[in-house]
Amino acid sequence: MRFWKVSAAGLAAGACLAGAALAQDTTIRVLAPTWVGFAPALVAQDLGCYEAEGYALDFRFEDDRANVMAAMERGDIDADMRTVGEHQGRPRVPETPGTIIGTIDISVGGDGVLVDGSISDVSDLAGRTVAIEPNIPARLLLQMALAEAGLSLDDVQLREIATADTIAVLADPSVAAVGTYEPFLSQAVTALPDRNPRILLSSRDKPDLIVDIITARDDELAANPGKFRALLRCVYRAVDFFGQDPARFAELAAPYYGLTPAEVTEIIDTSLAYTTYEEAVAYLGTGGGTGKLHDVFRQVMQLNLEYGAADTALDPGQEIDNTILTGLWDGVER
Repeated sequence: MRFWKVSAAGLAAGACLAGAALAQDTTIRVLAPTWVGFAPALVAQDLGCYEAEGYALDFRFEDDRANVMAAMERGDIDADMRTVGEHQGRPRVPETPGTIIGTIDISVGGDGVLVDGSISDVSDLAGRTVAIEPNIPARLLLQMALAEAGLSLDDVQLREIATADTIAVLADPSVAAVGTYEPFLSQAVTALPDRNPRILLSSRDKPDLIVDIITARDDELAANPGKFRALLRCVYRAVDFFGQDPARFAELAAPYYGLTPAEVTEIIDTSLAYTTYEEAVAYLGTGGGTGKLHDVFRQVMQLNLEYGAADTALDPGQEIDNTILTGLWDGVER
């Protein structure tokens, strides 16, 4: 396996390359939530992968899905990363821009619902205030748990929030629960000991349900498929790098999230699993065929429709495209 290190001189040259890239539209523009699961896309930049592919990366965090969808609609970004469930949520319809071209991680504890010490089980949330951002995975987990207890979101006092405000929101004694994800999940547990917070619901209990995907803007995908091959190659090279040297991976990822390498390592070890290229192929299939992501898509779609998080039944055959994954390494070094 080959990885590229960039020297100081190389960084200066890279600045020139970035300027040229903008003129030639060889910049890969990505928006994604503040989630360590997306770190491979960023670490790949430190490894020099995009530069070697002839592209520059413009990656920004944006937790508000409405802003991401608007940016995709305007053509301001080329790709976004989020869960299958979020992808499906309203107001998406079949004509909404965005085609799934890859996976990057699965949540195995990184999404959950925090409660204060007064809550012993999900039925105790009836009539209490639950704060959660629309369409995030924790909301789906909450809806499923409430349904199993014979309840629904109508039985709680729902307050919509920005996930980044998790700690401030849970500090309010009127709030009994907050739906969130890492790193805010762990940070709130340690930051608010007076509220006796604990994780009531976790994606660890629903393996394979919460899959983070890479979505491409349709017009750009058709016009410049090479841009998305470069993006996927760099993501999966960085995942390979994580497998070889997880400590160094954490060191490179940490500054992007304002975390220490130890915190990044803890989040990865307890919350998520990155998908390798081979695992991504198992999810999406190749050569126009199907993979297990199609079944996950159908399952989550049904749940989103039942729980009112989506209005339109989407067809995984129309939403998932494995063209870019197929033959991704043909003629290039992995």
